[in-house]
Amino acid sequence: MQDITEHLVELVKSTSTDLSPDIEQALATACETEARGSAAQGALKTILENVGMSRGTGRPICQDTGTPIFYVWYPEGQSQRQMREQIIKAVQIATQRAYLRPNAVEALSGKNSGDNTGADFPAIHFDEWENDYLKIGLMLKGGGSENCGCQYSVPSPEFPASRDIKGVRKAVLDAAFKAQGLGCAPGILGVGIGGDRGTSMIKAKEQLFRPLGDSNLDPELDKMEKQLHREINELGIGPMGFGGKNTVLGVKMAQLHRVPASFFVSIAYMCWADRRKIMTIRNGNVTITAP
Repeated sequence: MQDITEHLVELVKSTSTDLSPDIEQALATACETEARGSAAQGALKTILENVGMSRGTGRPICQDTGTPIFYVWYPEGQSQRQMREQIIKAVQIATQRAYLRPNAVEALSGKNSGDNTGADFPAIHFDEWENDYLKIGLMLKGGGSENCGCQYSVPSPEFPASRDIKGVRKAVLDAAFKAQGLGCAPGILGVGIGGDRGTSMIKAKEQLFRPLGDSNLDPELDKMEKQLHREINELGIGPMGFGGKNTVLGVKMAQLHRVPASFFVSIAYMCWADRRKIMTIRNGNVTITAP
């Protein structure tokens, strides 16, 4: 297998230091809609200034460079073991070059490994597909936003809800209300419906790779995404919890098959620094782009 370690280092650098255009544009639009001179507008102006400085200096967008979560789509015949080894090596190099802060600590002792690697750290998801090229997505998931993620088993003891799209709506609204400003709003919500507890949250996080301006192929979910986007912003929580019109930049949903006994709704909260990029290697050509 081709050694792509240095390309992976560049993927980490780009993801950590260069916010994707769709997120930056959404933040700029949000800034324009907030009341002039308000705390909400001030927060967004500071965020946008930070985004520009990060890109210009090649430094991380946020001091919390997050958990590196890789999604690898690979053609038949390539080695997962070799790809895992190269990803781990790239994360170590990126940490040495200060594109990432040393974030990996042992769960119980809190001892820092010093290089962002450890037991199942970084997180890597593999999927063999039918295409003849390699695609690797990277998401840097900050701890504050991760702490705001949650999962409901519907009907929930917290609120009456049915096992349908109406119940999903109640769960997402409850999660957004409880998050308040703790997840560095305005955020993006990825929602996984169905599956088991593990696959439901994985599917929720996958939604965070979607471009903000896309449409869901499922008409029912597309309608609910737009409705929830509007309704959550009407809560008035606003940027950083200061109050205002922009609590989320988008809501992205997907569903999985489930067993009849379970109905899980998983919400992956991403802060305004929705750091995700895609690297594609096709016929020896390497490109790194926004999703």
